[in-house]
Amino acid sequence: MGIAEQIRELKKELPSGVKLVAVSKFHPVEAIEEALAAGQTVFGENRPQEFEKKAQALQGRGVEWHFIGHLQTNKLKMVLPYADMVQSIDSLHLLEAVNDWGGKNGKVIAVLLELHVAAEETKQGFYEEEILDILFRAGSFKNLRFCGLMGMATNTDAEEDIRADFGRIKAFYDYLCDLFPELGDFKELSIGMSGDWRLALEYGATMVRIGTAIFGERQ
Repeated sequence: MGIAEQIRELKKELPSGVKLVAVSKFHPVEAIEEALAAGQTVFGENRPQEFEKKAQALQGRGVEWHFIGHLQTNKLKMVLPYADMVQSIDSLHLLEAVNDWGGKNGKVIAVLLELHVAAEETKQGFYEEEILDILFRAGSFKNLRFCGLMGMATNTDAEEDIRADFGRIKAFYDYLCDLFPELGDFKELSIGMSGDWRLALEYGATMVRIGTAIFGERQ
């Protein structure tokens, strides 16, 4: 199946209200244009240079851009002018830098806080207590809009391990929603990728980040 057909098939399975983030990393602008023609408007990229290049090439085309990779503070200028959301805020240092950039550039940036639950030490992200500390002082980040959590399950074929990770993320997300009702935008749970998105739906995903199942293997 081509890109358009893959998108149509995916959207048949996604419940109403779940946003499909088409992960277009490593794929050319032409592939994004094909997806756009099929009605897909939300795209995720994880490398700043590639993100900036594609965002500039497709300006005015109605693309909603999500940055989903590890973001170094010296690359903010490549990402933040174009990003509708940064899903991958994974450290206090980055959070503060994004807030400062927003203040200097007159922009309020929508962010997700990345929760670390996967078994791999290489995965980025906060621990639960770090996110609690941030949200207790959310009002001090004047140029950020806290929109929810992002997470990745352990990279494994063991379904019970994936379910355990998604269950933990979902439980913490629910806890935060109850604890911070004043955070009216805290509504998004971005979990699930090409290999596990159907499981993620069972755990309340509001966004799924799917690349290979749309665009095929990276080029």
